[in-house]
Amino acid sequence: MRTLALLLVAGPVFAVPALASEDIPDQYPASVLYAKPVEFIPHVFTATGATAPPTYENAGHNNNLSFIVTGDGVVVINAGASTALARALHDEIKAVTDQQVKLVINENGQGHAMLGNGYWASLGVPILAHEDAVAEFEDSSGQSLAALKSYARENAEGTTIALPTETFTDSKTITMGDVTIEVLHLGPAHSPGDTQVWIPQWSVMIAGDLAFHERMPPIFEGTCTSCWIETWETKLVPLDPTYVIPGHGHPTNLAQVTRYTRDYLVDLRAKVGAHIEEGGDLAGAYYVDQSAWQRLDTFEELATKNAGVVFAEMEFE
Repeated sequence: MRTLALLLVAGPVFAVPALASEDIPDQYPASVLYAKPVEFIPHVFTATGATAPPTYENAGHNNNLSFIVTGDGVVVINAGASTALARALHDEIKAVTDQQVKLVINENGQGHAMLGNGYWASLGVPILAHEDAVAEFEDSSGQSLAALKSYARENAEGTTIALPTETFTDSKTITMGDVTIEVLHLGPAHSPGDTQVWIPQWSVMIAGDLAFHERMPPIFEGTCTSCWIETWETKLVPLDPTYVIPGHGHPTNLAQVTRYTRDYLVDLRAKVGAHIEEGGDLAGAYYVDQSAWQRLDTFEELATKNAGVVFAEMEFE
């Protein structure tokens, strides 16, 4: 299955999902990165993280770290979960191009998107994030850093908390070299300030945690799943990207992430809604049938939690 994933990622559009597994060992032993960056389409590279939770073995590289080579500088999407991961990604960039990193974009306020900011800030690179993501990181950064030190051990050394240097509210357009990049907050989704990077001329969407397809989408307390679906249907679908790089899992296409994100949310809400209509309680909601999604990584960790959160959301809708 690993061979299938590696073969498929070389092509521009996936016909079938490249199945990931929490049992797959580190794919890039020469680096602290879980996997080597791959040029998904010309000039757009992604180091696909593990679809498992953060562990010592994956050093916290369980999200996608992407970069765009524009012709007049490099734009990095996600700072990485640590200074070690940020430095390792930078080493890979320098092996690809002599162009300097001129901007880092954080796709949300979680540790694996922002804890590497300190490395980039030390080089004087501007760091951009949505204002809500910055607020979330301000609240949670101490806890995130403590968790990193606990699981990553020596790979957490040198990591410090650094806030983004620039913020945006709805969108920000950046022209660099031959590329126009639209940094977007399409609307409420997985977590506060979820950010998407859209390159219209190449029809590629670096979707962040708006989109999942190889691991189960995590639903947090406070996540509005009906809003997530609305954002998907009214904002993402009209853009109709040919290529999609999700927050986790291999690059793919819109149909694939729709199947495993929007359709999953719709299905779970329907199951929980029927349970509520039948007079069911929270304890029973944990066991609504999600077997159609059990092939997704992190199913065991997230399925029952997701159902409980959606029950709390829908109980008084």
